Amino acid sequence: MAIATVLLRKARNFRRHSAFVRSWLLPAWLMLGVSRALILLVSFRRLAPRLGAHAGVDPWVPLLDEMQEARALEIGRAVRLAARYTPWQSSCFPQAVAARLLLGLYRIPYALYFGLARDPENTDMKAHAWVAAGRVRVTGGTGFGQFTVVGCFVAPQLVTGTAGRDPG
Repeated sequence: MAIATVLLRKARNFRRHSAFVRSWLLPAWLMLGVSRALILLVSFRRLAPRLGAHAGVDPWVPLLDEMQEARALEIGRAVRLAARYTPWQSSCFPQAVAARLLLGLYRIPYALYFGLARDPENTDMKAHAWVAAGRVRVTGGTGFGQFTVVGCFVAPQLVTGTAGRDPG
């Protein structure tokens, strides 16, 4: 009886999501698996060109219109929801790669950031990856406040001059 109750609750919660999130949940789940496998099997040097154009450590803020921001928000919801249900580790890096793939598919300008921070409890370094599109934090939450940006990859259209850049 408890299993049926849980399944019914999950079905109700699933229906509360937008049609976009519901339709992209399984593909996002699969993208997270592929992203995780690529991260484990392919060197960063070979993976990096697929993340976008390398933009150094400058803070890029892609400018989006309202429809692009709404779509970026939905993409973030789909990726984060799918990440909760993977049997493998879907931490920030696989989520960032999956979000980058979906944003690229919809031609939404993005910036994928890599950051480092020193753990205050010991001297270990912590790494984080996050994706921003306009004012939307697609994945990774608020990375700027806690991490020093050590690398940034942006949508190729940002480098070719078809979109704006906020000089920061």
